[in-house]
Amino acid sequence: MSDIPSANTPVLPSAGKPDPNTRSTSGSATPVSHRFCTAPLMDWSDRHCRYFWRLFSKHALLYTEMVTTGAILFGDKHSHLDFNVEEQPVALQLGSSDPEDLARCTEIAEQWGYSEVNLNCGCPSDRVKKGRFGACLMAEPDLVAECLGAMRSAVSIPVTVKHRIGIDDMEDYPGLTRFVEAQAKAGITTFIVHARKAWLNGLSPKENREVPPLKYEMVHRLKRDYPELEIVLNGGINSIEECQMHLQQLDGVMLGRAAYQTPTLLADVDATLFGGDAGPTPAQVVRQMLPYIEREMTRGQSLKHITRHMMGLFQGVPGARRYRRHLSEHAHTAGAGPEVLEQALAMVTDAA
Repeated sequence: MSDIPSANTPVLPSAGKPDPNTRSTSGSATPVSHRFCTAPLMDWSDRHCRYFWRLFSKHALLYTEMVTTGAILFGDKHSHLDFNVEEQPVALQLGSSDPEDLARCTEIAEQWGYSEVNLNCGCPSDRVKKGRFGACLMAEPDLVAECLGAMRSAVSIPVTVKHRIGIDDMEDYPGLTRFVEAQAKAGITTFIVHARKAWLNGLSPKENREVPPLKYEMVHRLKRDYPELEIVLNGGINSIEECQMHLQQLDGVMLGRAAYQTPTLLADVDATLFGGDAGPTPAQVVRQMLPYIEREMTRGQSLKHITRHMMGLFQGVPGARRYRRHLSEHAHTAGAGPEVLEQALAMVTDAA
């Protein structure tokens, strides 16, 4: 595609904008494992957040916020698609119900360097529903299969789907299997299943993450009945111990709010779930973030847009409240730089 630089061409700044120089231009995807994933979180899992998370774990698969196909096809591709090369493996989540648009955006994502593209069939917000995508698509399994088939045909990287166990009054196991079987016939082998149904009317997106009961057994049963499929569980998982429990029956787990609110749990991912090295301490991560902050600020980024993702870093540690307060009060001020984070770190008494 003419609007995508070649693999050997540096990313140039858009007119009048600082050059983020963040996109992978290798043209080749990083192999992925779904054993542990971080969830696509609107307004949270941006590239600064993902860079921060990656410092804790080399093996976690990181997902972007959901990006609509319209934003990519008609908006600023760099602002929606650029990522730090250090984030890999990273997956792009798309929102749409148009097979042609999804195929075009999946092709762009592959050339942009993403390791996977995921279709959102789980978001219950009114805005998404009006656009005829997200959780409401579970009522149209054949359309979803057409979309996913078009996406797969356009690329060689993995294409996956994230969905609920049901919507509204559709919460029976046969309904879930009908949806899954339709996508499997389209060639999809990886299903990320949020173990709650979504109420499309009457509940807010926040309530849809908390009110419908979690039904893990439905997801466990799905894996037993379809052992050839890769089944990844999402919803309500709050600890590495819970991850280990579910991984006895499933292929992978996905954490969202827990990873964001208590990012230090990510430090145990590589050693506990992948047999790798122990992760860094929170203080070590802060120090590793300082060069990144300096780099990003030279490209026009504000300190507050980076440190907002680091508020939960010292949960339960003496001085954590002072750390958070210092960032809240000073990261947004004119001229604020990495020294603000260093000052906040000094307020945590157990930092090492």
